[in-house]
Amino acid sequence: MLWAAIGVLLGLAAALATKIHLMRKSAGEIQRAFSQRLTEDTNTLMDISSRDAAMRGLAEAMNGQLRALRAERRRCQQGDRELKEAVTNISHDLRTPLTAMLGYLDLLERAEDMQTVRRYAAVIRERGEAMKGLTEELFRYSVALAPARPLNREPVSLNRAVEESAAAFYAALTARGIVPAIQLPAGEVVRSLDRAALDRVLENLLQNALKYSDGDLEITLTERGTLTISNRAAALDAVQVGRLFDRFYTVDTARPSTGLGLAIARTLTEQMGGTLTAQYTQTRLTLRLTFPEQGKLP
Repeated sequence: MLWAAIGVLLGLAAALATKIHLMRKSAGEIQRAFSQRLTEDTNTLMDISSRDAAMRGLAEAMNGQLRALRAERRRCQQGDRELKEAVTNISHDLRTPLTAMLGYLDLLERAEDMQTVRRYAAVIRERGEAMKGLTEELFRYSVALAPARPLNREPVSLNRAVEESAAAFYAALTARGIVPAIQLPAGEVVRSLDRAALDRVLENLLQNALKYSDGDLEITLTERGTLTISNRAAALDAVQVGRLFDRFYTVDTARPSTGLGLAIARTLTEQMGGTLTAQYTQTRLTLRLTFPEQGKLP
């Protein structure tokens, strides 16, 4: 009996020693694999030789963390590329009016009659206003992205907001030969929104229409709270439209623009629980803004 018990104990000790050895081997494999994947930009995940459920579970949990780390790394890399591109674009956008202002200041110093002075001063003012608009756009975007930004929600009539925004842009639109066709429902479409944020969204959408319209503009609000702003835009294509909401993206780099207008509009819309999408079909650009009733999907 004694020898049998000793044999069992020796067997258990051998099995335990083997188990410990395999676990130490697996731990070493995990440590080496994890260190390698932290230092290398690789898509491969860890795999270990052990069949032990606990060790494989640990490896899989660490693989989950590697996936999250990889996604975060890609996000940061994309953000870094966007930032570098943005700095280049913004530098160009700010330098262009500034160069013009300095050039006209030189001319102004040599001007002899008041008519020429006024003309040069008008150009300088116009370029200064362009720079002011660019810097304000950047400021508004940073405010829109602030995580702690509170929304001042109140019952807002979409009918009235659309009507007032269209009226504010009417002179600018007609100056370009655009007479907007506006269709509003008979009944009031009311949503709980931040009125200032909504006005900013509508302003940016109409500014976009003013920029790209070929001469027409249709504005339609439905009873379900969906606003569509549609116009012909032959100068665009599907790829460009797909990037309209990208931060700092501008279709025409010759124009002074931060490329933040629609990015701001979408950010504010989503903060208020709405959606903003773009569609391009047969040279027609359609922006669709939807604010569903509370507790309902669009």
